[in-house]
Amino acid sequence: MTLAYIMYVETIEKRCLELFGRDYKYSVIHNTNGEVCGHYPQQIVFLEYESTELHKDRFESTVQITKLQDLVNRSKMARCRGRFVCPVILYNGKHICRSSTLAGWGELYGRTGYNYIFSGGTDDTWGAESEPEVPEDDGVRNGDSQLFDKVRGLDIKLLRYLSVRYICDLMVENKKVKFGLNVTSSEKVDKAQRYADFTLLSVPYPGCEFFKDYKDRDYTAEGLVFNWNQDFVDAPLTIPVCFTKNLSINWSEYQSWDLVHQTQNYLKLLLHIINSDGHEGP
Repeated sequence: MTLAYIMYVETIEKRCLELFGRDYKYSVIHNTNGEVCGHYPQQIVFLEYESTELHKDRFESTVQITKLQDLVNRSKMARCRGRFVCPVILYNGKHICRSSTLAGWGELYGRTGYNYIFSGGTDDTWGAESEPEVPEDDGVRNGDSQLFDKVRGLDIKLLRYLSVRYICDLMVENKKVKFGLNVTSSEKVDKAQRYADFTLLSVPYPGCEFFKDYKDRDYTAEGLVFNWNQDFVDAPLTIPVCFTKNLSINWSEYQSWDLVHQTQNYLKLLLHIINSDGHEGP
């Protein structure tokens, strides 16, 4: 990575912060060398509230940024490649967040082992208060379940701290399989139902592999339909009736939509959810 490239990135990030500052008061989680997440910017912005002319020069934080950063550091292992739940849009006091899907056991064991070895056997990823808020079963839990309880429990703590209530899963699979191994999972198929307190929507949307076809068609999306009959596609469209009844969309036809109609209808759904809920939070 050249010095010119680093300066170029820093210039872009500085400009982004200036633009955020025009409309919002915000806090920053520093990620200079990718120590929080190597896939996120060097400065991770947390938008707190909209700025008004009357209070332009005054800032009262709505969160404990050190607590938020601590939750982020402890929960990130629950998500594939450490891409933790991160607020990216603030609308009417609601945080719209992004993240990767849940990490599978292979990545969890790999990362915990890596952290333990390179911390000299003193890895404190979860800290003293590492017990999740998810109740244990009556029976004896095996090692896999205990590890999932721990990391996904911390992921749930972060979701609750951000007042998240809805989770929209865009995966076309229930679990992503590579070389016969489950490499990622999703909230909707968590065996212990740890995410049952959230409203889960399964809205399968083609992944990056499909968009190669989009590029090969000279970026023409009209008439481009995803092949839903592929062996790995097993996630159904699952949306609570309360969100669909007023949209005048025939959801039973979703597998026949081309990329344009699918994107339009999913956006209508998401905007309806964001606008129809009158309470604080995403």
